[in-house]
Amino acid sequence: MMNTTDQKNTAGVEKKAVTFKSNGLAIAGMLYLPTDFNAFGQLRPAIVVGHPGAGVKEQAAGLYAGLLAEKGYVALAFDAAYQGESEGLPRNYEDPAQRVEDIKAAVTFLTSMEEIDAERIGVLGICASGGYGVSAAATDHRIKVLATVSAAGIGHQFRKGGDGLQAPEVIQNLLDFAALDRRKTASGEQPGEFPIFPASSEDARALGDHVYEGWEYYCTDRGYHPRSAKTFTWKSVELAAGFDAFRFAGMIAPRPLLMIAGTEAKTLWMTREAMENAQEPKNLVMIDGATHVDLYDKMEFVAPAVTKIVEFYTANL
Repeated sequence: MMNTTDQKNTAGVEKKAVTFKSNGLAIAGMLYLPTDFNAFGQLRPAIVVGHPGAGVKEQAAGLYAGLLAEKGYVALAFDAAYQGESEGLPRNYEDPAQRVEDIKAAVTFLTSMEEIDAERIGVLGICASGGYGVSAAATDHRIKVLATVSAAGIGHQFRKGGDGLQAPEVIQNLLDFAALDRRKTASGEQPGEFPIFPASSEDARALGDHVYEGWEYYCTDRGYHPRSAKTFTWKSVELAAGFDAFRFAGMIAPRPLLMIAGTEAKTLWMTREAMENAQEPKNLVMIDGATHVDLYDKMEFVAPAVTKIVEFYTANL
């Protein structure tokens, strides 16, 4: 089941490239292991770490997975199906149902490891994977705890925009294009795509700070990775528009929920909606001064977030 390639990162945490199946597709993951992984005979707790929308495992998910491994947790970051190094055609296809299944498949993979305690598996969802994590945890009782960072619902993003202020006609126009693309693909054409990010820094700045910081992370040396998605298929819009990540957040209880967000995040309204739908035990932790994307990679904000996450997992796993 495990296809591994040993590597070392700068912190000395061992990394192993792995693959596992999700709905028949080979999912590419990176397993982060504590340096003393094989030093004891006891079973280990493990964390599935999901990447943001458009991201890959080498970006924010990998950063958090490595930091969790430094604290003694086995952590699995992976590329969503149809994205990164994972299988699936067409490429850059964002299917919420598949993204939720990918998280559940990652849990299954961890339970197959003889070193892992199947009763001590948690999920950490970042941005869109925060929303997908809520949906996965609501219906998969193998997930014992859920933490999120800058949680976003992909449907909320498409319907209302990152800041919640998007004009209603925007999603209607996008759905018009998605319908046209369905007609074209039915006639034998290849699925069409649309750009996720503005073409330039000037265009991004003109659309507001939230759009610009996403553009800066994904499209400059700050966070650029050649395999991260720069486009989505038009069908992704249709699927995302009908998905509500937080609708069943209340079903996670009595398993504990931790949500972390920056005080300056334009997406904070999404985390607050999820918290309103959730039941106790739940906790919202605010990182002072952080924006949505600050929590992807800026250590002055990531470090306190990780401290809270580790305290949460230690208390509940």
